Amino acid sequence: MIRVTPLDRSAIEQIVRQVVLERFAQPPERPRLVLSISARHVHLSQEDVERLFGPGHKLTPMKELYQEGFYAAEETVMLVGPRRRMLPTVRILGPPRGSSQVELAFTDGISLGIDLPVRPSGQIEGTPGCVLVGPHGAVELEQGVIRAERHVHMSPGDAEYYGVRDGERMNLRIESATCTTVYEQLLVRAQEGIKLEVHLDTDEGNAADVDHATHIELFKP
Repeated sequence: MIRVTPLDRSAIEQIVRQVVLERFAQPPERPRLVLSISARHVHLSQEDVERLFGPGHKLTPMKELYQEGFYAAEETVMLVGPRRRMLPTVRILGPPRGSSQVELAFTDGISLGIDLPVRPSGQIEGTPGCVLVGPHGAVELEQGVIRAERHVHMSPGDAEYYGVRDGERMNLRIESATCTTVYEQLLVRAQEGIKLEVHLDTDEGNAADVDHATHIELFKP
């Protein structure tokens, strides 16, 4: 004889509740995705800020950027490349960093005569240098001029939604009426306190006609 142990009422209610929750659970809400075009700019150490603008000088915020705590400064510098080719006004982004770095688009490198390596921001070892000129003085960077690798900033929650981890890769589809484009291998940069934001440079943005985009989507390769 098989003895059947009856389930008590609370166990039955728990099973029913779990089935209902699984059946009618809402899918997680898609995070708000922002696509930003990162024009040529400079990040400076505080030491180089003072060399260019004078002792004790602090950068003056002009416009807040999408990520909290970051801003475009009032200050600009002249950038001088090989054979004295130059860009007269390159915006500084704050706050100051530990090391100075210049981020340019591919066509900027052609104009300046600099063979730009594609690097993640902050990885400047072995990269070309340039001269920065401010109202108080000049700084000769031995390295630090790069073309920033296309990337997407996100929080750990966003990374969980997309099923990726910091340092992995994603693709970006930009749809428009005449110029739908897919960019592959965007570097994922996941960090607490960061909002979901894709960064492309001006060349990439223009090539995809971002101004007339009707839909953008991140997806795993």
